[in-house]
Amino acid sequence: MHGYGANPPAAQWPGQAAVAVQFVINYEEGGENCILHGDAASEAFLSEIVGAAQWPGQRHWNMESIYEYGARAGFWRLHRLFTAAQIPVTVFGVATALARSPAQVEAMKNAGWEIASHGLKWIEYKDYTREAELADMRDAIRLHHAVTGQMPRGWYTGRTSIHTVDLASELGCFDYIADSYADDLPYWREHAGRQQLIVPYTLDANDMRFATPQGFNSGDQFLAYLKDSFDVLHEEGMAGAPKMLSIGLHCRLAGRPGRMAALKRFIDYVQSRGNVWFARRIDIARHWANVHPVPTSAASPSSMDRETFVKTFGGVFEHSSWIAERAFDSELGPAHNTATGVHNALARQFRLASEDERLGVLCAHPDLAGKLAAAKRLTAESTAEQASAGLDALTDAERARFTELNDAYQSKFGFPFIIAVKGLDKVQILAAFEQRITNERDTEFATACAQVERIASLRLKDLLP
Repeated sequence: MHGYGANPPAAQWPGQAAVAVQFVINYEEGGENCILHGDAASEAFLSEIVGAAQWPGQRHWNMESIYEYGARAGFWRLHRLFTAAQIPVTVFGVATALARSPAQVEAMKNAGWEIASHGLKWIEYKDYTREAELADMRDAIRLHHAVTGQMPRGWYTGRTSIHTVDLASELGCFDYIADSYADDLPYWREHAGRQQLIVPYTLDANDMRFATPQGFNSGDQFLAYLKDSFDVLHEEGMAGAPKMLSIGLHCRLAGRPGRMAALKRFIDYVQSRGNVWFARRIDIARHWANVHPVPTSAASPSSMDRETFVKTFGGVFEHSSWIAERAFDSELGPAHNTATGVHNALARQFRLASEDERLGVLCAHPDLAGKLAAAKRLTAESTAEQASAGLDALTDAERARFTELNDAYQSKFGFPFIIAVKGLDKVQILAAFEQRITNERDTEFATACAQVERIASLRLKDLLP
């Protein structure tokens, strides 16, 4: 849920392009559900027949001929468009569809297009067992290699199960996996002890919306959406934050004449703008792996065991390791792998604690320039913090004033005066001391708790990004 946060990495696309534009042609025709293929029912997904249902045990002639259009006519129309525009393409090729289309495969190869794997068959995998899906993946790779002469370097199932991305990662043979819609940039995903590059795909800038409810009704709608998507990303890129625009096409959908006109106008528009890198997905993956290689940072908080987590963060709230213990026992995930994330997890437990528990945390803090400091019995964090504000180098008069205020404050409130001293000097600290000692107890208790949280935040920023 965190991803790159507020500051995504600079993509550094070739030629300092403001946006990487990537076209995918999904080649599924011949790999769909069909009685002729030994399937239990006809296909019902992504065709001109919106809302179609599978027909168990029966062929669906209309559906079959719509898919056949994609192979017979739509593919070649797309092929002519992209080769004439000299724009490289990635094909998501269903292995059984590719096997039934030798002429189209030869045309893809001659054009220098990347042919990534789109699975063995264009079917739904949500109800498959892990073992059965893995078997289909292995068969898809084997057939893909036999048909194209090359191993697929990218994987996209599309109609996934919860196991799909994990299984593809575990196979360890893909430069990237595309079964994600989570970002506008590639990212590394850790699974089973290895990092897998994810190059996210799209379901919005995708001609599939011609075949879904509340989708595109005309080429003009498709064109307007693609142009708006491009313009926003191009503007962001020109401002220093380049992204990636993926556009998904299907031979039986975008290959229809009425949609092809809009696609051609979009290509003309993008080519007229400049500062664009037209890339295959494999090109984007290789670029990212080279410019933004696998992160080698220390263990992330969410991957630590309980003992390590408490040892690392138990002192963030002064002498109150129980806060780190409770934070670990609550939900921790990748969103907590930054200073902001860990602080949120810790502060949440502090705020949920009873008033007596929070009072204990306040009382665990030392007086400013007090007896513990003089005796050099502060924690390393408190010693450094007080020294940064010059509290280790007070004049006799300043020390006496701090002692006087410390005693009066403790007597009135029952806990020490707490302030995040980083960035303050002793004059500013004294002024805050003299102002806050006039507060009512409830107000000062809340103020002190807020300062404890701020101290914790500053400490965490020294430990984590």
